[in-house]
Amino acid sequence: MSKRDYYEVLGVSRDASEADIKKAYRRLAMKNHPDRNPDDAEAEARFKEASEAYEVLSDASKRQAYDQFGHAGLGGAAGGGGAGGGFGDIFGDIFSDIFGGGMGGGRSRAARGADLRYDLSLDLETAVAGDEVKIRIPTLEECEHCDGDGAEPGSDKLRCGTCGGVGQVRLQQGFLSIQQPCPDCRGRGTVINNPCMRCRGEGRTQSQKNLSVKVPPGVDNGDRIRLSGEGEPGDMGGPPGDLYVQINVKPHDLFTRDGNDLRCTVPLNMVTAALGGEIDVPTLAGKVSLRIPPETQSGRVFRLKSKGVKSVRASAPGDLLCKVAVETPVNLTKHQKELMEELAASLDKGGSRHNPESSSWLDKAKRFFEEHLG
Repeated sequence: MSKRDYYEVLGVSRDASEADIKKAYRRLAMKNHPDRNPDDAEAEARFKEASEAYEVLSDASKRQAYDQFGHAGLGGAAGGGGAGGGFGDIFGDIFSDIFGGGMGGGRSRAARGADLRYDLSLDLETAVAGDEVKIRIPTLEECEHCDGDGAEPGSDKLRCGTCGGVGQVRLQQGFLSIQQPCPDCRGRGTVINNPCMRCRGEGRTQSQKNLSVKVPPGVDNGDRIRLSGEGEPGDMGGPPGDLYVQINVKPHDLFTRDGNDLRCTVPLNMVTAALGGEIDVPTLAGKVSLRIPPETQSGRVFRLKSKGVKSVRASAPGDLLCKVAVETPVNLTKHQKELMEELAASLDKGGSRHNPESSSWLDKAKRFFEEHLG
């Protein structure tokens, strides 16, 4: 039996964030864990299916391979239920999210830093070809003056009198006894009487840092590039978050992108449209020659194969779609106007033979007036 789509298993969209995927997995794991559903084979199967999906979608490299090639791209890398840990781990994580602390004793665990987002604007050429782009972002760094301690060098920290240096306080809510970070020391277990004059007791200071972003060829609006560990630093020695670089492609003077295809409008003089010929058309790889057949009408679309974009997830480039717009000549001289009038008179003699669309439209309009206004 074929496997279900992992995004469908977790009930999330294909562009779901890491946090959304984790949240969806926790919900399913809580509902279907064997400890909560003894002797329920179907619940156990759903739990294993959700764990396998989470194991893949929570791993950036596995997720990229799955997005591009589906189950076949994993090469047996997906496990079978070991991704999420035990029921107690999941339950404890949920308690931590809600109340800010774990279920056991001891100090509050180190907090992971927040994920950050950076909007990167690219021109179409760079987005299609790929490049390495330098960016400068604001960041929090360990205070050099106090070495991240928060206290002025030479001064002492005092044990928090509220929590006794544990970092947590216990609250009684009905029959539940819940621990959460101490409100006075914010889970640190100590209080600072003489805060660092540079960071004001935070242990971190604002600064700027330069990063290099490798933009893969074919990125498009809305694509994200994850820079692991480049987010906000964690608290109390916790790991840093990630930086997500959001791609925004600037409008182009000639082309608009439609998936893997590019579209452009090509002006065409009326003589070439009527008699045919060849015109030069720009592409991202250079100009090419486009043959215009005689009697080409405005709005006709010509397809240039493989002159579009090869996206990050595509195996072949798209096409360039050229829509011609027959241009009416302007600023005519007296002689040119006389020639146009002579041409018009000659065409009128031929009737529908030369202007089939106009003649057909006029016939329809005439019938309409006779039937409705008659």
